[in-house]
Amino acid sequence: MPHRTHRFALNVELMPSAEGAAPTWVELIPAGPDVVGRDGRRWTFDPAAADAVLAAFAQRGIDLLIDWEHASETRAPNGLEAPAAGWTQQLELRDGNALWGRVEWTPRAAQQIADREYRFLSPVFEYEPATGRIVRLVSAALTNKPNLPLKALNQENPSVSLSAALAAALGLATDATDEAAVAAVNQLKATATAANREQTPSLDKYVPRADYDQVLARATNAEQALAERKRADHKAAVDAAIDAALKAGKIAPASADYYRATCAEQDGLERFKAFVATAPGIADPSGLDGRKPAGTATALNAEEQAVARAFGMSAEDYAKAKSA
Repeated sequence: MPHRTHRFALNVELMPSAEGAAPTWVELIPAGPDVVGRDGRRWTFDPAAADAVLAAFAQRGIDLLIDWEHASETRAPNGLEAPAAGWTQQLELRDGNALWGRVEWTPRAAQQIADREYRFLSPVFEYEPATGRIVRLVSAALTNKPNLPLKALNQENPSVSLSAALAAALGLATDATDEAAVAAVNQLKATATAANREQTPSLDKYVPRADYDQVLARATNAEQALAERKRADHKAAVDAAIDAALKAGKIAPASADYYRATCAEQDGLERFKAFVATAPGIADPSGLDGRKPAGTATALNAEEQAVARAFGMSAEDYAKAKSA
C-alpha cells in the first residue's frame, strides 16, 4: 500500500552556544510558509503543516532520532550499524513559525559539535507530493556534506506492501491499493454495525433474551400449577359424584373403581352424572350418610377381647380407644 508522502532532507547549520558547546535547542525547519531547499525546490510549512508535525510527534510518543550522515536512512535498512548522535525530546515553534527541537546529545556527538567536527544538521521530513506541505518530521542527522544526503534522500519512499497477515485478515492481496484496503475495512465496520444492531434490537419489537426466559418460566410454572389445581378439582368432583351415586343406590360399591376410571376426563364425568340421573336404583338407599347403623355390634377377636377384659373395658370402648 504506497505512502502518499515523499521524504526529503533539508540542511541547516548548527550554531554552538556562547561557550562553544553543542546547542541544546536547534532549528529543524525554518519559518514558512515557503521553505526553499539548496536545489531550489520549495515546500510549505504553514500553520497547518506545523500543527500536523507537532501532532505526529506527540502521537509517536518517543524521542526523535538524530544520527550521523543519515545512517538510519541509508545504512540501517541494509542491516548496518546506525548509532544515535542525539535524541530530540521536545518540539516547539519559534521565530515566526520556525520549528525548533530540544536535543539531548550523546557525549561523542556533543564533543564533535563543540570541536566543529560537524557543523550541519539535516532534518528529514515527509511531505504531501500534491501540495508540498510538510506533515511529519522523521529524523535528523549530523553532516558536513549537505548536498550528498540531499540527493540521496530526495526521492519518494519505496512502496510498502500490506503485511501478509493483514492482507489475509482483509481478504486482499499483499499488493492491494489504499482504496481496496479502506473498502475492506469499511465493509468489516458495516458488518460489525449490523451485527451490533442484531444484538441490541428495538425494544418496541423485541425483549432481551433473559427477560423472555424469565417470563416464559413464570408462565410455564403458572400453567403447571393451574393444571395441578384442575386435576385436584376434577378428582374431588369425581369422588363426590361416585359417593353420591353409592348413597343413592345407583351403583354397587364393587363398581366404584370402574366408574371412577370412566370419569378420568371431564366429559366422562358429565356422562356419568347423566347416567346416574336416569339410572334406576339397584339397592335401597341406606340413608346413613356414612354412619354405622344403630345397634351394630362391634366385633373383637379373641386377643382384643382378652385385652379389653384385662383393662375392664367394654368391646365398644375398646374399639373407640383403638380407632382414636
